[in-house]
Amino acid sequence: MKYLLLIYGNPRNWAHPIFLYEPGFLAMPAEEREELTRQAEALHREITESGELVAGVALADPATARSIRVRDGVPVISDGPYAEAKEQLAGYFMVECASPERAYAIAARIPDARFAAVEVHPVVDG
Repeated sequence: MKYLLLIYGNPRNWAHPIFLYEPGFLAMPAEEREELTRQAEALHREITESGELVAGVALADPATARSIRVRDGVPVISDGPYAEAKEQLAGYFMVECASPERAYAIAARIPDARFAAVEVHPVVDG
């Protein structure tokens, strides 16, 4: 089954990968930052080599996003996807795993899960 792993981050530090610019990451000792970066790279290699990584995309700054709603047949365009939210959708991985538990395990290893959130959504095929 495919799972969409939605990665969130704080837009005030918008650059990719998001976790490298989080205050919590920057406050860590250098050795811990280096280790977390190695772990992130190892996870990416692992899920690429295993074939579990289907796609991964980093999103542009949320300030450039727009929401479109149609009301009474009239399109209304507003700034940003979630103007009131502290954390914004930063990007995603699409993975194909044998179980939801494996998708949860991968999501937990994405460094951004330490500083914001990673949501796991099963994908409906067809």
